[in-house]
Amino acid sequence: MNDTILLVPVLLPMLFSFAVYILGRRSKKERDIFADIVGAAEFAVCAVLLAAVAAGREFSMTVPNICGRGLSFKLDGFRALYVSIAALMWMMTTVFSREYLSHYRNRNRYYLFTLLTCGATVGVFLSNDFFTAFIFFEIMSFTSYVMVVQDEKPGAMKAGETYIAVAVIGGMAMLMGLFLLENRLGTLDFDELLNAAEALTDKSCLYLPGALILFGFGAKAGMFPLHIWLPKAHPVAPAPASALLSGILTKAGVFGILVLSARVFPYDAVWGNAILALGVATMVLGTVLALFSIDLKRTLACSSMSQIGFILVGVGMQGLLGQHNALAVWGTVLHMVNHSMIKLVLFLCAGVVYMNLHELDLNKIRGWGRNKPLLNVCFLMGALGIAGVPLWNGYVSKTLLHESIVEYIELASETGASTGVYHVVEWLFLISGGLTVAYMTKLYVAIFVEKPDKPVEKKPYMNWQSALAIIIPALALPIMGMFPTPVMGGAARIMQGFMNGAPPEDPISWFSLVNLRGALISLSIGIAVYLLFVRSLLMRGDKSGRKIYVNLWPAWLDLETLLYRPVIEKLLPFCGALVCRVLDNLTDWGVILLNHTLFRRRPIPPRDDADYEPGDYTPHIHRSYTLQRISGSVSFSLLLYGIGFCAAMGYLILILLTK
Repeated sequence: MNDTILLVPVLLPMLFSFAVYILGRRSKKERDIFADIVGAAEFAVCAVLLAAVAAGREFSMTVPNICGRGLSFKLDGFRALYVSIAALMWMMTTVFSREYLSHYRNRNRYYLFTLLTCGATVGVFLSNDFFTAFIFFEIMSFTSYVMVVQDEKPGAMKAGETYIAVAVIGGMAMLMGLFLLENRLGTLDFDELLNAAEALTDKSCLYLPGALILFGFGAKAGMFPLHIWLPKAHPVAPAPASALLSGILTKAGVFGILVLSARVFPYDAVWGNAILALGVATMVLGTVLALFSIDLKRTLACSSMSQIGFILVGVGMQGLLGQHNALAVWGTVLHMVNHSMIKLVLFLCAGVVYMNLHELDLNKIRGWGRNKPLLNVCFLMGALGIAGVPLWNGYVSKTLLHESIVEYIELASETGASTGVYHVVEWLFLISGGLTVAYMTKLYVAIFVEKPDKPVEKKPYMNWQSALAIIIPALALPIMGMFPTPVMGGAARIMQGFMNGAPPEDPISWFSLVNLRGALISLSIGIAVYLLFVRSLLMRGDKSGRKIYVNLWPAWLDLETLLYRPVIEKLLPFCGALVCRVLDNLTDWGVILLNHTLFRRRPIPPRDDADYEPGDYTPHIHRSYTLQRISGSVSFSLLLYGIGFCAAMGYLILILLTK
């Protein structure tokens, strides 16, 4: 198998996206079928590559002369598994989109940009240097914008504005960080970063470029405080797009953070603590926002933010544990996989609700899921998985992450180091898990248990293609949880090499009392929060006496409207105008000073000519004087410089073109 096959999963969806668009202008049915075929072909290619990597094969290639530097690709266990998950998600969401988008406008545009985003996202995961990752990351950001604003309603356009602003600002920060990182290390190649970083005697010079790159990737991942786009974009985007935004596009951001942490800052306690702090903030805030939300998709979006926080906690623990980070590595990569699969199921289930009711408010959709066993079971699989209930996949990865925190506390205690902060981190981890149980219970009870306000019309609520797109990933969740050693352990072994990790020294007893303890604590907290907080404080009686869900989260407590928009829309323009005004006044003062010193007016000398009349020569003399003033001015000098610069650049370009 030739290494150039790495280009196939990148180019296949991108090239065929245009064919899908053109075909859709002739026949909607043929377009839908062809889009399904493209999605299936993409998954088949990725599955073949995964099988080859599992058999011990590794692929790598470069494409020279692209953007002046060339593109570099590599396929190892981590990349092979994740591009396969990405392809699976695209295939399922494409199948589901056929029914979901049947009443949408601009479906051709949606398919075009969704497939372009697929190729770009796969390109990010296959990248083997930061430059290649940056190119595809920016393509992914711009093409996915169309998925956010698909219905073009005011809410969608505003969310898209926030999404693209965060993407552009994050991309600019990332690019500056890459310039600085290459200047410090001399390379952006993933395989060379580790040795280059270890060769430095003082690694403190890497923190600034690392922070800038983290800003760019963290913005896409939904990391606090750059999460502002996530709770706004997911509710307004079509459900299949929300599944992709949550399940895969956020992981493209996490991918960059993993490279940065494992290849530039391995075993760095300062970096590990920084990522841990950001992860805890993201985890806790996401669960709190999800608990207060009464919008189905917004709750799932805030949940995604929280689960990204769980993943970042694992990344931080890898840096703190050093050579003993096996549990943290396994927990991080497995929670990435679990979250992708779970959110595919949950967002598609939310899509079924929306395409039937065109509502997402819990008070308007309550009870709709009663007497719908298939949808009920599928949603329950996702809810149990994300809640970390034993025998479901989320339990496995959350247990590993929790045990990595416990392991660090024990190791730090043996050396006499203070562990008080990390005990707080452990309890915040368990409480966040409990809040996850609470808000998922809230969603499940509202949709599938409570009685509807009016009788629900009995009619088919989804076709067999949509049902298949939900059932397949839903069945995978308990299978992954019930057989953790062959399934989850096998996946972790394939992926651990990317993180420079090793398998745990001792076999893991997944369902021992020690490992079950964390899950049981979180479940107990979740049940208590649901009964004592959600049912009593987050539900109130209306005029008719019926209890309704209320969102008590203060509307003003929105980081975007409270901080970011005032800074960008008011403070920055004011500061810029102030600086320009000061510079303008300084220029005026300089001209006035020169007029009264070097360039002060001198009296016109008298003429000896007997025929001289002062009015005869005054215009000529004043024209000469004016030209003298212009030729001696700064503006004229800058104009000449600009003309000369453009001429020189044109000459150089002409030489390059004629070579």
